[in-house]
Order: sequence, then C-alpha cells, then structure tokens
Amino acid sequence: MAIRLAKLFNTSVISADSRQCYKEISIGTAKPSQEELAAVPHYFIDSHSIREEVNAGMYEKLALQYCQEIFKSSDVAIMCGGTGLYIRAFAEGIDDMPEIPAAVRQAIMAQYEAQGLSWLQEEIQRRDPDFYAIAEVQNPARLLRALEVLEATGKSISTFRTAIKRQRDFRIIKIAITLPKELLHENINKRVDLMATAGLVEEVKSVLPYRNHNALRTVGYTEIFDYLDGKLSLEQALEDIKVHTRQYAKRQLTWFRKDKEYTWFDSREGDELENWVTGQL
Repeated sequence: MAIRLAKLFNTSVISADSRQCYKEISIGTAKPSQEELAAVPHYFIDSHSIREEVNAGMYEKLALQYCQEIFKSSDVAIMCGGTGLYIRAFAEGIDDMPEIPAAVRQAIMAQYEAQGLSWLQEEIQRRDPDFYAIAEVQNPARLLRALEVLEATGKSISTFRTAIKRQRDFRIIKIAITLPKELLHENINKRVDLMATAGLVEEVKSVLPYRNHNALRTVGYTEIFDYLDGKLSLEQALEDIKVHTRQYAKRQLTWFRKDKEYTWFDSREGDELENWVTGQL
C-alpha cells in the first residue's frame, strides 16, 4: 500500500522498521523484495550495519533529514512500518537519553543471559519501583534499557522523559491497516513458513557473533538461536516464531489503537484508502 501511494504521489517511502535498516538481516525482518524496493525510492532500508546501534533518537533525526530531501521534489512523503516508537519519535519528538558505556551494557546483558527475565524484572522492581509500576514488564528490551540508564546515571529512566510534543513544520496524516484476526494469523503462519524456506536458519547463523545486538533480541531470531543452542527442535522453533509473532501483532494493534489520530482501513480496501488520502490532500 505504501508503494501504491508513493507511485500515486510520485514520491518515496521512508521505512519505520527498527530492523530492516540492517544490511545483514533480510529474511527474519521480512524486508521488502528487490522488486518492491526498485518500484519507488526507499529510505532506511539496508542503511546500517548490524555492528551499529540504531535507536529512536537517531531515527528521529534521520527521518527528518529524509523528509527534507523528499520535500525538495514532492509535497508528500510516505512513512511505512510497524515500529511505533520510531513513528512517535518522528511525529512528536523523543527525549534525549544518556549515552550508555559499552561496559555497563555488556555487564547487564551477561547477567540477563545467565539469570533470565525474572532476574531483570526483580532488579527493576527493587531499584526503580515507580518505573516498574508502569513498565512493559514482559518486554526485556524495555527493562534492559531502564536498567542500563539506572546503572549508568544513578537515575530512573523516567526522569529523562518530559513527554513534551515537538511541533513539525509539515502536516502528518496517520493511517493504519489491519485484517480480521483469522486472516492476519493465516498470513503470519504463511510468512514464517516462507522465511524458513528462504533460508532463515542460515541467516541467523551468519549473525551469530552479534547475537546480543538489540535488533537480534527479537522474534524470529531468539527462537532460532535457541534451536542452534540445542534447546529447541527446528519444528518447535518455527512454531514458537508463529506464536510470538501473533502476540507481537496484538501488541502492535494495541499500541496504535491508543493513538486516536489514526484512521483505520481493512488492508483489502486499497481503493477506499487511496480515495480517502487523496481527499485529505
């Protein structure tokens, strides 16, 4: 749909996916195909190496630069992707977070790998109970970030959050597309099977040296790491990816539904969506 709109308005697509920016991982991230990438110009696809850390603060600055470039030749830019935090950073700005020394990050990661999620939850609950009360306690990436900030600065991550919305000098139109749950789940299951056929295991093997990278502590990679470690059969790992992807999709829907500025469409209603967007402009 993003490509269709980009063709309609003779413009480019800015990806808002926190993992598709990495050159080394394409299968597990469900990156657009070469044909799709050739159809219209794309930004933030294959733009970084897995050796780099990319975060929402960096994305805000990059995406605003991409927009400036696109606006030189077009009145419209299309942003597409499911990383809600990146989209929010672009649309509203994000607070500057402190730099975390590599040694602090590595020490926390080593403890997390040795002791698991329950240790991480207990650490945050004990040391930063106010943040824990509002945290996504089942999301290790969020808890790891909070513990890193606490360890590096002695302050709660909450103290760095001002929640002040920045004003942009362009208009933002927010659209979300979805499908009935049965169809969505069917598509997820098919996509995981296609990933397996396309060589997901080989891709995960190729990035084993970077397995602690934030981009690889996610669905599609952690399960295959467990398979390679001998903890799961390949069949079970693929089944776990399907289950975890369905759970992730549910969390994404919850996130985006909280933002009342979105107008929702069934993804099969392409003509209706296109007409609505055209009417907005």
